[in-house]
Amino acid sequence: MVEEKLLERGVEVEVLDSDEMRTHLCKGLGFSKEDRDTNIRRIGYVAKLLARNGACAITAAISPYREIRDEVRKGVQERSIFVEAYLECPLDKLVERDAKGLYKKAISGEIENFTGVPDPYEPPLKPEVVVHTGDEPEQQSCARILKTLEMLKLVPEVTGDDYAAAEEAAVAARLRDLGYLG
Repeated sequence: MVEEKLLERGVEVEVLDSDEMRTHLCKGLGFSKEDRDTNIRRIGYVAKLLARNGACAITAAISPYREIRDEVRKGVQERSIFVEAYLECPLDKLVERDAKGLYKKAISGEIENFTGVPDPYEPPLKPEVVVHTGDEPEQQSCARILKTLEMLKLVPEVTGDDYAAAEEAAVAARLRDLGYLG
């Protein structure tokens, strides 16, 4: 949904989907911590190349370890801008939505080292945007991400976006707390 909205605004955008990346660029990697870190490093590197050439790179990957996310952020920020979106969702909702049945397999012990079961997920400490995908409609989450990108002056603003004033104030307060806005 975010990709579609960005394309409507004329933004060059590329989605780096973790499943696709594992099929091509990261083939042979498993789900050990080392393999996950390698996967995220590779995705981050491709995102950096896209960004420095003017494209907006959306990385659609579970990145469970804070240290590797911070490492990728540092590498991207050498030449571009890194915006971390934390899609917060309770485990029970993830299990309920899991079309591939991977969480059920992890809970039953068929899959080891799966994020959240039993492997940890370390929430980001200061993401630029947080959406609560277990509690809010997809359109609201998308709007918050887009409003954050607008306020950071990374995408063109759209008038009449039906974005609630209170929500906009909350996004602005978050960005002020992170030092982006004066």
